Amino acid sequence: MLLHLSTWAEVGQYLERSRSIVVPIGSNEQHGPTGLLGTDWLCPEIIAHEAEKSADILIAPTFNIGMAQHHLGFPGTISLRPSTFIAAIGDWTRSLAVHGFEKILFLNGHGGNIASIEAAFSEIYAEASFARRRLGFALKLCNWWDLEGVGELAREQFPEGHGVHATPSEIAITQWALPETIKTARYAPQIAPSGPIREALEFRARYPDGRMGSDPAQASQEKGGALVKLAAQSLIRAVDAFSREIVPGGRD
Repeated sequence: MLLHLSTWAEVGQYLERSRSIVVPIGSNEQHGPTGLLGTDWLCPEIIAHEAEKSADILIAPTFNIGMAQHHLGFPGTISLRPSTFIAAIGDWTRSLAVHGFEKILFLNGHGGNIASIEAAFSEIYAEASFARRRLGFALKLCNWWDLEGVGELAREQFPEGHGVHATPSEIAITQWALPETIKTARYAPQIAPSGPIREALEFRARYPDGRMGSDPAQASQEKGGALVKLAAQSLIRAVDAFSREIVPGGRD
């Protein structure tokens, strides 16, 4: 069930049988010479929507702008400041909680988001802690590549040249879901260099085509489909386990 394609009455009916929701979250940033700018929000959205096809899970609209300031040296990248990102996550969460959602799982597609998502969670938990009250809902961060079995499959598919940005696994997922957008390009070296991530101009100088330790030419629709299918089933299990956790002061 997709929240944005549902009516308020349908969401109310869903809340009678479940208090859990999945929020795909990512970033709109450069992904090398062949990767789509939306890769980091498309991957969690694709996986969540695939999971929804075979399970009674509610999927929120995708939070598609994140922490991408180090990619601003490449045209098309859009980034939020850390404080803006943290505040927005707080507002999304409070909006869902006020309707009765008690288990809010953020399915993340961008490593650069992790610290700020966790900081947003801490801000929300601190509100209740300083007020000495029960929050009544719980938050969970899950990176799609950390879902059960996904990392192992990616390492099996791409034993060399996977890297950490513009990776063949994430590009394969978008190729599977959006074959009409597949891009090809020549680039050298075959496997991009690796190193630190700092500010935008240094990043552009260090990684001139945007890749980090990766060879995205290894991506294929077939490999992307295998990753999506596995990740979707793992997400279903993760949501079920999270839903079963007892939240003191909540409905459970």
